[in-house]
Amino acid sequence: MSEQEGLDSDESNNEELFEHHRVIADPGQEVVRIDKFLMTRIPNTSRNKIQLAAKNGSILVNSIVVKQNYKIKPGDDVSIVLPFPVRSLELLPEEIPIDINYEDEQLIVVNKEANMVVHQGYGNYTGTLANALAFHFENLPVGPNEFSGRPGIVHRLDKHTTGLMVVAKTEGALTNLAKQFFDRTTERRYWALVWGDVDEDGTITGHIGRSLKNRKVMTMFPEGDYGKHAVTHYKVLKRYGYVTLVECKLETGRTHQIRVHMKSLGHPLFNDFEYGGDRILKGTTSAKYKRFIENCFELLSGQALHAKTLGFTHPVTKEFIQLNSTLPLGFQGVLDKWEKYIG
Repeated sequence: MSEQEGLDSDESNNEELFEHHRVIADPGQEVVRIDKFLMTRIPNTSRNKIQLAAKNGSILVNSIVVKQNYKIKPGDDVSIVLPFPVRSLELLPEEIPIDINYEDEQLIVVNKEANMVVHQGYGNYTGTLANALAFHFENLPVGPNEFSGRPGIVHRLDKHTTGLMVVAKTEGALTNLAKQFFDRTTERRYWALVWGDVDEDGTITGHIGRSLKNRKVMTMFPEGDYGKHAVTHYKVLKRYGYVTLVECKLETGRTHQIRVHMKSLGHPLFNDFEYGGDRILKGTTSAKYKRFIENCFELLSGQALHAKTLGFTHPVTKEFIQLNSTLPLGFQGVLDKWEKYIG
């Protein structure tokens, strides 16, 4: 086989096609089939759909149509084109309450509630923080980066993660804050309740990327093989015997970083259904203990994770602002139950 195995010689005539996805392979990308590669890059898809797209001539590499057995190489520019435009996600203002922790002319810091998605996406077209922001604030800026079309937003929190998020109100603040997150000069501290008795304070370093077996979750990979560099520092705040309250300080900001890193230590987050924390992992086998844990789970919509502290340099005054938030009632209620349990 030639080096361009699976590559069609004719360039695609895509004048009437619309680009739906575009991915550029990392410099360290291993050589894999394109269908396997795209499975880990495109959410809410299947291998059959990708193979069908390839069969229909909808997958291009460096602007040339390829077949499903094409082998991805470092630097390849991959795109999926279809004969209909990408669905337009019109951002409709919705009267959803927002808990504002801080506000001035340049920015807002909100305390995101549980069970709220930050911005629109597949399956989440309404009820997001972006919909709420569109109602409460006019003319919020949008950037050209990954948050394009999502007014004022420069970073994310998972759907069930609560806590502090900063939102830009001006173009200058948007650019400045986005650079701070990119340069890792912000301060982000989270409180997490995890299963097991955490031995001591420490640091977790390990690449994080989308799982090759289950695209809905992330996983750790050996250094340099796959994923992106991620670092989490953690310290014990309170021991409850079967669970531990820890503070995690993020040095990087990868998807599901704390959840993946703590699971890698053998300490999944309490009630984290995606990473195995929504069942009894430590404790007794008694019916009373089982009811106790179930009662704790009922107080939470998802994993026990809260963005407690957020620090950043103000875009205009250059003052370093550090803000703290209180735990939501559900999280605090779980801690109160554990206090009584060990007491």
